[in-house]
Amino acid sequence: MEFSFWMKRIMQRFDILSDHLNLNIRERMVLDDEELLDNQDILHTLKISPRTLQRYRSSGELKYFTISGKLYYKLSDVRNFIHASSNKTRPS
Repeated sequence: MEFSFWMKRIMQRFDILSDHLNLNIRERMVLDDEELLDNQDILHTLKISPRTLQRYRSSGELKYFTISGKLYYKLSDVRNFIHASSNKTRPS
């Protein structure tokens, strides 16, 4: 009896977690069918400092735009930036 109770409770928790994850996925910003990343996403993904990210923006190496005062980056632009950066560091 107790085992069944705990299994039911665990399954309820899994359902709650699943609903929460699905909600987070739906909350992702999308523009022109492309996922948008914010500063925190970029800092975490590239493992860089906020100042380094600012330098990439200022130099034009990483394209960005603002929506309601918040900075966003298209996923394709970030991928292009990563590829361009890796090509710079490769010896010729």
